[in-house]
Amino acid sequence: MELAIGNTTTKIAVFKGKKVRKIIYKNEWWFSIVDVIGALTDSSIPKRYWSDLKIKLSKEGYSEVYEEIVQLKLPSSDEKFYETDCADTEILFRIIQSIPSPKAEPFKRWLARVGYERIQEIEDPELATKRTRALYKAKGYSDAWIEKRMRGIEIRETLTDEWKKRNVGGNREYAILTAEISKATFGMNPTKYKRFKNLQKENLRDHMNDLELIFSMLGEASTTEIAKTKMLRGLQKINKRRKEEGWLLAMHEKNWNKKVGKKYQ
Repeated sequence: MELAIGNTTTKIAVFKGKKVRKIIYKNEWWFSIVDVIGALTDSSIPKRYWSDLKIKLSKEGYSEVYEEIVQLKLPSSDEKFYETDCADTEILFRIIQSIPSPKAEPFKRWLARVGYERIQEIEDPELATKRTRALYKAKGYSDAWIEKRMRGIEIRETLTDEWKKRNVGGNREYAILTAEISKATFGMNPTKYKRFKNLQKENLRDHMNDLELIFSMLGEASTTEIAKTKMLRGLQKINKRRKEEGWLLAMHEKNWNKKVGKKYQ
């Protein structure tokens, strides 16, 4: 079994009301095996089911399946990232064969469709953007809000690409810098901000209004420019410079707090 940690894209798919975490690795979707088992078996303890299934696979001569599994860092309910057994579509098909469930065939069709969508997006990246826009539209967001949200996604990707170039590695360091940007922009880190908005597992930015999205974009675009113009490398140097030059964000935070009529700290 392989361990892989790096800059990846994590999303959540839904199969018949069950959430399945998935992540881009080697240009393919890799799925949380525990989540898949939970969706197929309705087991109250899918981790134990998977542990028992691994033993069964080994006894039946399918040890190579386990060897092809990759551990990738996925977000948990506590918003932290943990190494999680993941499998691509091909490996999952082989695992599903060993799970007696009436949902197996529908899940295979769902899995094939999800994988195919990823192939389409690799060949034509605009499809991913179109699908995201359509999803927000279906949820009732306005065109103006969607434009800001999509622009914010682009700015965020530019920022993380810049961090990657400058030896800021992995989700943990990204989270540290993101928390600092959020504190400079809104006066609190993302976790506190979610509590302020009474959110739990929801995406914080999907619950921001136009002004909040604009401030988020400003904070991340400013941090990108600081890293570029100062030619900074590494987490500590980028964070130190961001704090030294954080007066611009502080000014906007003051205006923000004045507008909403309260301090968040």
